[in-house]
Amino acid sequence: MPYFNQSVFQPVIFFLTGIPGFETYYAWISILFCCLYAIAISGNSMVLFVIITESSLHEPMYYFLSMLSFMDLGLCFSTLVTMLRIFWFNAQEINFDACIAQMFFIHGFTFMESSVLLAMAFDRFIAICNPLRYATILTNSRITKVGFAIVIRGTTALVPLLLLLKHLSFCHSHVLHHSYCFHPDVMKLSCTDTKINSAFGLAIVISTAGLDSVLILLSYVLIIYSVLNIASPKERKKAFGTCVSHISAVAIFYIPMISLSLVHRFGKYAPPLVHTLIANVYLLIPPVMNPIIYSVKTKQIRKAVLKVFLSKLI
Repeated sequence: MPYFNQSVFQPVIFFLTGIPGFETYYAWISILFCCLYAIAISGNSMVLFVIITESSLHEPMYYFLSMLSFMDLGLCFSTLVTMLRIFWFNAQEINFDACIAQMFFIHGFTFMESSVLLAMAFDRFIAICNPLRYATILTNSRITKVGFAIVIRGTTALVPLLLLLKHLSFCHSHVLHHSYCFHPDVMKLSCTDTKINSAFGLAIVISTAGLDSVLILLSYVLIIYSVLNIASPKERKKAFGTCVSHISAVAIFYIPMISLSLVHRFGKYAPPLVHTLIANVYLLIPPVMNPIIYSVKTKQIRKAVLKVFLSKLI
């Protein structure tokens, strides 16, 4: 008897997972998640607002920061609805097409954020290693082109991956490990061969986030080499100080991403709670922490934010 793709004949419904074992506390847990989303959305919106309205912040470094805030907002809104539906109404169902759409936005904004972090590393490299040519290299037109390239790269890489997923059949469990659709999680539920999907997905991750992380590391090796050649200890400290915020943003982005990838590939027998916690940290912590880090560590952003708040109070 020939085997046909089940999704062609009837819609596939997946079931998202909140926090296993804590179902009775969902009302309280939802308060925590609402607070995290509120901090992330308001913080990144504030950073975007001050960069757009404050003419003193119309510089390459802050343009890239505004891109980072936009990507973080995109990640927040990509998971907001499904996350809160689970904790407020225990509504776990999501159809296959909606799942595909959510994966497109989640993975798309993730790859774009990785590219933005690479662009920010290049910005720091030029500012420290070649400061005299900084303004001529990072012109507004080039930054605009970089922005378009980031969007095109992040979206085009996903289209074939998600089209391959559409051809899979799902005839066993439809229960996902997370409160949102995640490509490796959905792929594991298929009852057909997923070797091509797995290999293609790995290739995309290596060619985007993997390559970006290597280039970021290389840029900081060159930055450290350049800074160590500076004679004045005060100037060295100042140069390193301009990189602290970016290094922090890189760490809180890549560490959860690598952890989640390792859990999916090698944590077959890990408790479901481990999958859930790492998945939530992966998508929520960077958008929450990035505006806080840049507001605290970057004097110009901090002054602009305080200026906005003081003008509202007067």
